[in-house]
Amino acid sequence: MRKCELTSLDKVFEKISSLSSLYLPVHQKNGAEFKKWEKGVKMSDALNTNRSAKDFFFPQAENLMEFKTEGKNIEVIDTRKENEDFVLFGVKACDVKSFEILDRVFLVDPVDTFYKARREKGVIISLACNRPSETCFCSSFGIDASNPEGDISSWMDDTNIYFKANTEKGEKLLSSLSDVTKECDDSSADNQKQKIKEILNKLPLKDLDLSEFGKDKTEKFFDAPQWKELSDTCLGCGTCTFVCPTCQCYDIKDFKTNDGVIRFRCWDSCMYSDFTKMAHGNSRLTQLERFRQRFMHKLVYYPTNNDGLFSCVGCGRCLSKCPISMNIVKVMKALGGKQDARQ
Repeated sequence: MRKCELTSLDKVFEKISSLSSLYLPVHQKNGAEFKKWEKGVKMSDALNTNRSAKDFFFPQAENLMEFKTEGKNIEVIDTRKENEDFVLFGVKACDVKSFEILDRVFLVDPVDTFYKARREKGVIISLACNRPSETCFCSSFGIDASNPEGDISSWMDDTNIYFKANTEKGEKLLSSLSDVTKECDDSSADNQKQKIKEILNKLPLKDLDLSEFGKDKTEKFFDAPQWKELSDTCLGCGTCTFVCPTCQCYDIKDFKTNDGVIRFRCWDSCMYSDFTKMAHGNSRLTQLERFRQRFMHKLVYYPTNNDGLFSCVGCGRCLSKCPISMNIVKVMKALGGKQDARQ
């Protein structure tokens, strides 16, 4: 394990940025966002970013290819460029876990080569949550906010930041920081872990019960009467899907230009009325069906197909961002018989 004083953290950032692009949470007008570090940029102390680090591996929009046409001839142009080496600093435990969920979608056959290339180029430096919020419930999914995963894990107290490498990529990066960090034992980081655990044990959602959900529960919940009341107030705005670190739905579209056609993909949302619209019509005609799809996927469908792993990491973004205060916690409590959906 290595450490550096917080007053010297910019030296660590400068060293990393000399080796590859460095991105970290930076305070913006409407909250923290991941931005590229340069001299003078200060890391935000916000609990989490508005949007997750998912964007670095699965961007909101990206070009896939181009087509040039001349008569009956079609030329397919691969527009991909070499991805940059980059480091994501300050990723919280919930967002680190989300990468495993996305990997099970994009890195299985047929492998998404766009996603794979970015995953191979990125190094994750996680940061333990010193001040977990009342909207956090990551512990319900077996995630330890005091001991985050990643290529390198880090902990911060009032005077120092501590680093521990977990992977070969992490070892390589941390060894390159030997001139701006010092070797240390685990005691200070362990003390910080204990302080965080004490906060986690006081959070209102720490005992959120997931025992009713999981694999092979489709029949139990699909026709549950609670779906109507839960979905009645849903606006179908898609906010929950766009701030979610594990949502992976996208659409592929062609855009005609003066020179040809650009094929691109962009995030989509199962909460939109045209999400399943095809030539024959729409297979989910009501907001109830669309609402049900989102939460059944998180709590039932995904774990059924992925060894019981839920497609939620308890980051709390949907709790804080939904304009009508509807979220996955209320859904779980209502379906599990723990709470009225209106509460």
